[in-house]
Amino acid sequence: MSDLVDSIKEASEKAMESKINRWVAVSVAVVATFMAFCNVKDGNIVQGMDQAQAHSIDAWSYFQAKSTKEAIVENGLEYIKAQKNPEFNDLIKKDEAAIARYEKEKAEIKAKAEGYQKQYDDLNVFDDQFDMTDAFLSIAIALFGITALTQKKWLLYFAVSISALGIIFGLAAFFKYSIHSDFISGLLG
Repeated sequence: MSDLVDSIKEASEKAMESKINRWVAVSVAVVATFMAFCNVKDGNIVQGMDQAQAHSIDAWSYFQAKSTKEAIVENGLEYIKAQKNPEFNDLIKKDEAAIARYEKEKAEIKAKAEGYQKQYDDLNVFDDQFDMTDAFLSIAIALFGITALTQKKWLLYFAVSISALGIIFGLAAFFKYSIHSDFISGLLG
């Protein structure tokens, strides 16, 4: 009779292992697939960030060039005014107009540069969310592996909850809904 009980117990344990392993396999497949899509989207966001940063740097360089030209004209204007020669009145007016033009151009360039910086910052929020997605889903896949070895149900539930966090961050980033991960980033940074 004890052999029968042992056989039933062994069959029950194998069935349970098989059931947990099926859940682990399905979960890993879903998590890995979602992770792959997130990595592609994150790569596109990083490209957009790189582009915005390059445009920002170019705009600030152009701003500096205009500032340098303006400073040169201002210095020349001071020199001409110091001469107190009425023959230079037309040149003074021309230089004053150039200075006003440079001020206007600099304001426009500054607005563009700040716009590119804002674009970079906006994209960075979603890049951070995809990074958090990658971290949570990587941890979950490792936990699923341990679950398959240990056959612990509680570990399966824990791995699923870590996956859910990763999927929430990933979906938020896909749909451009900002979830601030500053607390978690602070712990990791």
